[in-house]
Amino acid sequence: MPEEPHLRRELGLRDLTLFLIALMVGPRWISVAAHGGPGTIILWLLAALLFAVPLAIAVATLSAKYPGAGGLYLWARNDFGPWPGFLNFWVYWLGIAFLIPGAALFALGIGVYALGPSYAYLAENPYYMIGGSLALLWIALGTNLIGLNIGKWTENLGGAMPWALGILLVAAGTTIGLRHGSATPINLKAVWPVWNWDTMNSWAAIAFGMSGMEAAGMMAAEIRDPVRTIPRAATIASTFVAMFYIAATLSLLVMMAPANISEMNGLAQVGATAGAEIGVPWLGSLVVLFVVVNIIGAFGGLGTSVSRMPFAAGVDHLLPAAFGKIHPRWHTPHVAILSLGIVATVLLIACQAGDTVRTAYRTIVDLTVIVGFLPYLYVFASAWKAKKWISALAGSAMTLLAIACSIIPPPEVKKFWLFEGKLALGTAAAIFSGWLLYRRNKRR
Repeated sequence: MPEEPHLRRELGLRDLTLFLIALMVGPRWISVAAHGGPGTIILWLLAALLFAVPLAIAVATLSAKYPGAGGLYLWARNDFGPWPGFLNFWVYWLGIAFLIPGAALFALGIGVYALGPSYAYLAENPYYMIGGSLALLWIALGTNLIGLNIGKWTENLGGAMPWALGILLVAAGTTIGLRHGSATPINLKAVWPVWNWDTMNSWAAIAFGMSGMEAAGMMAAEIRDPVRTIPRAATIASTFVAMFYIAATLSLLVMMAPANISEMNGLAQVGATAGAEIGVPWLGSLVVLFVVVNIIGAFGGLGTSVSRMPFAAGVDHLLPAAFGKIHPRWHTPHVAILSLGIVATVLLIACQAGDTVRTAYRTIVDLTVIVGFLPYLYVFASAWKAKKWISALAGSAMTLLAIACSIIPPPEVKKFWLFEGKLALGTAAAIFSGWLLYRRNKRR
């Protein structure tokens, strides 16, 4: 009888903690929050307490209940059956495939901004945007393709960058605040959010910024002593990430008024302005370097963790058998990793295919948030079955709220029904394509 494919346990507490931090920290959400004003501080706290903490409890509980590779797929399959398990994997996988191109373009965009006005034309140069983004993507995936003993250092380095970025932003904000005072009034009244359409639209991005903890469950088969390591790593990572987002948002608000902070280039913009103010002209470039390294680590972590779901589905014969195979030399699910890279590459090129696609980019981002949150409903449903009732209720409520908020169009959208129609069609296409693939492979 052939030996069942197995993965090596390469991740300890330090590795897993930095792995999760690299996945959870999304630098672009800092600019979004700062642009929304000091009221987003309360939103960060709510996202941490009502979403990140319940998610950490659910992941730790379900990883102990169902040990092995697969995470979201494994939990839904065991609790609700093969089709819900496959749907959970498929929708989550598509959400990550959409997320990666957006993050790559964000990194390249702020890179152009940090180089100065004379390089602004590169943001419109498809060779630079596509070529640079593909380099970031495949460097990260390539290091994980040849094994976690090598690839984990990509995530470790990416996970260390938020510490450096946070210290840098807080130091710059403190220096400017002591010299000139805060550019944004920050008091108890100011930090209380004003609930309007703009705030509701920002909530989805802020909640999404606290996601990523579920990756630990996908990697359970490669974690040393996962029953003890996952809860400890989840606690450390979620606490740090919440503190990082709050401190970084406050720092940007001290250095610049919210109306002047760009949602896309805010970090590089504030870094460059602060550097000129305190006599450190290279500060903006250093901020960009930290962000790019963090994104490379996140790509590696996403590619590695998400690939474990098609691997598990391949072992269950719900995908072609190649997905369930381990590379004989590197001991990694190489087909699953490569397939994610190929799909992300196609989507990345499509995002820059022409003016029409680029105009619709905001729709793609909102669709990513909607599709990305759908699998959490299954996660918290499984947590309910595991008798984690409070976590399941809080997490489910926040998930539904985030999905509802992402449906709300941003102010610049003029054609309301066209915007909503694209979101509905895209979500339906993600679910229907999963059903077709599941039905075909199940019959085969």
